[in-house]
Amino acid sequence: MLTFIRAAHTIVWLFFVACIAAIWVFAARGDYLGAAVSIGLVFVECVVLAVNGWKCPLTAVAARHTDDRRDNFDIYLPQWLARHNKSVFGTLYLAGIAFTLARWTRLLP
Repeated sequence: MLTFIRAAHTIVWLFFVACIAAIWVFAARGDYLGAAVSIGLVFVECVVLAVNGWKCPLTAVAARHTDDRRDNFDIYLPQWLARHNKSVFGTLYLAGIAFTLARWTRLLP
């Protein structure tokens, strides 16, 4: 069961990482609707995390199946990335929003 949870958690993580990357691509292409949709999807995930004490709900499910509590016990990521996931991708998300706004308002070409 833990293998299934870790795989599902990794797939969800990949989806949101792709959404964060898509913000940059959409904004660079001038597709502000696409950027806004990607920003909105990640924002919903941020709300889910905030409501759950800044932890993915799948973490609690995985915790019922193991005593391991390393940063990556619930996901197939390297330890260092699992530990710094929120700071790395949170920064890329916020910077992507700033980039989108700068492009949309014509502050950047």
